[in-house]
Amino acid sequence: MKISPQVSRVSSIRSVATEYEVSQVIRRVIFEILETAPTRLLHTQTGTLCDRDAQISHFISGPQYKQLLSSALSYDPVERACHIHTTVSRCFRFVMFSHRWGEGEPCLHDIQGRAIYDMPQSGGIKKLQKFCLTALRQGYPWAWSDTCCIDKTSSAELQEAIGSMFGWYRRSHLTIVYLADVAESGSLCSSQWFRRGWTLQELLAPDTILFYTRNWSLYKNIESSNHKTNDAILEELTRATGIASWFFANFSPGVDDARSRLQWASSRRTTRPEDIAYSLFGIFDLHLPILYGESVEFALGRLLGEVISQSGDISILDW
Repeated sequence: MKISPQVSRVSSIRSVATEYEVSQVIRRVIFEILETAPTRLLHTQTGTLCDRDAQISHFISGPQYKQLLSSALSYDPVERACHIHTTVSRCFRFVMFSHRWGEGEPCLHDIQGRAIYDMPQSGGIKKLQKFCLTALRQGYPWAWSDTCCIDKTSSAELQEAIGSMFGWYRRSHLTIVYLADVAESGSLCSSQWFRRGWTLQELLAPDTILFYTRNWSLYKNIESSNHKTNDAILEELTRATGIASWFFANFSPGVDDARSRLQWASSRRTTRPEDIAYSLFGIFDLHLPILYGESVEFALGRLLGEVISQSGDISILDW
């Protein structure tokens, strides 16, 4: 009778300690996963813009965290680590948005501290709402759009985002491409999306893409988890871009075959002339300073100089 309370207290202490250790492992995994994800993401369920602290808070205060904490205690250490990583990865999956900018696109300061679902359905806000709802219906908790998830008034943040963007598209679980100028019965090849500079990396980087038409229906109603695996769409993509179909599933960033990569971009345009060079940094896996205000000739000169330096291929100068 005298020993029983002591045994009970020891067991309780061990239980609390184990739960604490598991919670610390979960936190470490969260930080590890978020380290390579965009800094800000839209929460698809609430429509709010969240920084990393808010993303973590959403998860820890929700039922999935409590379930994970409880279930992880029943695993041995090796299985526990795998179980935690798998679960946390699933809870922080994000969708990237690729689209041609139009009028009235919301910036970060337009939506910060507000729920986009409560904002008037007009212009860029309506498009953003549709994107987030589409991601939510696909089962993804987080979404990213270049219109509002970057603080473009911060040169340091803009530099980091441009340098990281190819990797974000590559690590996304899905990239949603919205073709605002393609009707339900229209052709993918006619879209101006294929004439823009930044969309080249947004086409090549992701493993998984779904194309949506003007009314937010799947292109040609092709029900698929990935349009990059559909032969008919791959043929259209090749016609629209001049890029061989195998690149869409097997593209690796780098300076190999640099001349072809430059030719893919040669017919594309950007709003700011120097962006035609910056939009290729990810495709060539280059990390160069972003110097808005420089001439397009200087920006391309820096790009070509670095490609030649790494590849030794001077034939790219006649691309």
